[in-house]
Amino acid sequence: MTSVEEHKTLSAALIQTDIFWEDVTANLAALEEKIAALEESVDIIVLPEMFNSGFTMNTAVAEPMGLTTTRWMKQIAMQTKALTIGSFAVKENGKFFNRLFCVYPDGTYLYNDKRHLFSFGKEHETYTPGNSRLILEWKGWKICPLVCYDLRFPVWSRNSLSHYYDLLIYIANWPAKRSHAWNTLLQARAIENQSYVIGVNRTGTDGMGLEYKGDSTALDYLGEPICMLSSAETEKVAHFSKPDLLHYRETFPALKDADTFHVTVE
Repeated sequence: MTSVEEHKTLSAALIQTDIFWEDVTANLAALEEKIAALEESVDIIVLPEMFNSGFTMNTAVAEPMGLTTTRWMKQIAMQTKALTIGSFAVKENGKFFNRLFCVYPDGTYLYNDKRHLFSFGKEHETYTPGNSRLILEWKGWKICPLVCYDLRFPVWSRNSLSHYYDLLIYIANWPAKRSHAWNTLLQARAIENQSYVIGVNRTGTDGMGLEYKGDSTALDYLGEPICMLSSAETEKVAHFSKPDLLHYRETFPALKDADTFHVTVE
């Protein structure tokens, strides 16, 4: 990763899109147009979970590392000079993963696999869970990206003074019928972790007939909205201030009183 000086402010494009069911070519083409239409340059581009296929258990859409979708993410990151974040199905060593990629403009990338698989939707019967959490650095900001169902498990999202982050990002295919939980839990994660939060969800109806309401949002460390998207396909840019975040943590240092614990991952 190319070294980049610290920025006091950070901007992120929330790309809320419908997804063509299991059609990688169509999704990449549509997203490329949406990203090109952004009215300002940004530091981060955030795409939904399984942005190239929809939330499918059909492993025919899974790709080995380094092929079509990986290359596309590298191209987008290079062209926009933005850290580009999203997940897609990956096949590796005979297993399948819902893998979240964070691709830097110089082509390097970090990734981790969705930890909490949605057993209600039988995701655990197809994909293998991840066993580690990623906190990366970009322009002097610490960023923790997680996937969809991870939102329901606050221990996995917990911030700490010893291994802290400034921005928590959730990418999702979160159905409309549970939109109240989506909005409420995003606010809770921001408040309890004293962190900016981004949640990017898809919209439209998938190939299984599930409807998605969007409701992508960016929140400040108080859980207050910076920007909120409705149910339409749209893109919106959110701006974040590091000095404001640090000032709030200094004046109300709740994180120092948090319980210490160790998470055992099996």
